[in-house]
Amino acid sequence: MNLQAVKAIYFFEMARFFRTLLQSFVSPVISTSLYFVVFGTAIGSRIQEVEGITYGAFIVPGLIMLSVMTQATSNGSFGIYFPKFIGTIYELLSAPINYFEIVLGYVGAAATKALFIGLVILGTAAIFVELKIMYPIAMILFLVLTCTSFSLLGFILGIWARNFEQLQLVPLLVVTPLVFLGGSFYSVSMLPPIWQKITLFNPVVYLISGFRWSFFGNADVPILTSLFAISLFTLVCILIVAWIFKTGWRIKQ
Repeated sequence: MNLQAVKAIYFFEMARFFRTLLQSFVSPVISTSLYFVVFGTAIGSRIQEVEGITYGAFIVPGLIMLSVMTQATSNGSFGIYFPKFIGTIYELLSAPINYFEIVLGYVGAAATKALFIGLVILGTAAIFVELKIMYPIAMILFLVLTCTSFSLLGFILGIWARNFEQLQLVPLLVVTPLVFLGGSFYSVSMLPPIWQKITLFNPVVYLISGFRWSFFGNADVPILTSLFAISLFTLVCILIVAWIFKTGWRIKQ
C-alpha cells in the first residue's frame, strides 16, 4: 500500500478543514446550543421525560446523529467533487496510487471530520444536560461506523453530481428529513401504531436507535438489528464505490 499517497490526500483534506475552523467548529456548537434552547426549553417544559430519561438528555444522540450524518455526507461529497470540478482528478488517476488508497484518503478524512464534530457536539451537550454513557465502546463503534458509511455515501454522491446543486440535493432533501423523521427528537413508541410500522422503513431509525441504546440502554429496535443495518449499509456503499472505480462511471468521462 502506498501510505505516502494516502497520507498526502488525508492531510490535504484535513488542512482544508482546519482552514475553515470557524465554520467547522463554531457552527455545530452554536447549532447545538440553539437546538437545546428551542427543544429543551419549548418542548422540554411540556415533555419532562421520555422512557424515564429527561427530554434534554434524550435528544442528545439524535442531535449528534443529525450533525454527523449531514457533515460526513457533505465532506465526503465535496472532497472528491472538487478535484472533478477543477480537473485534478485526472492527475490523481494517473499517479502511482490505486483506487483503494484514493478512497481511503478521502473517506478517512471525511469520517475524521465528522467524528470530530460529533465529539464537539457531545461535549457541548454535556454543558446543558447531565449525560451518562452506559456503553462507551458501543457508542464509539456506532459513531465510527456512521461516520464511515455516510462519508462513503458522500463520496458516491460527489462522483455522481454534475454541479453544486446536485451536490447539496441529497444531504438537504433526503438525509436531513430522514434524520428528523427517524426518531432523533422523539421515541418511535410515542407514535400511533400505524406510523410506528411505517417509520421502521426509514433506515436512519436503526442508526439512531442503536446509538441511543449506547447512552441509555433503551432502543426502539433490537440492538443487533441496528448493528446489522449500519454494517449492511457500509458494505453496500463499499460495493458501489468498487463498481464505480471498476467501470470508471462519471470519473473517466
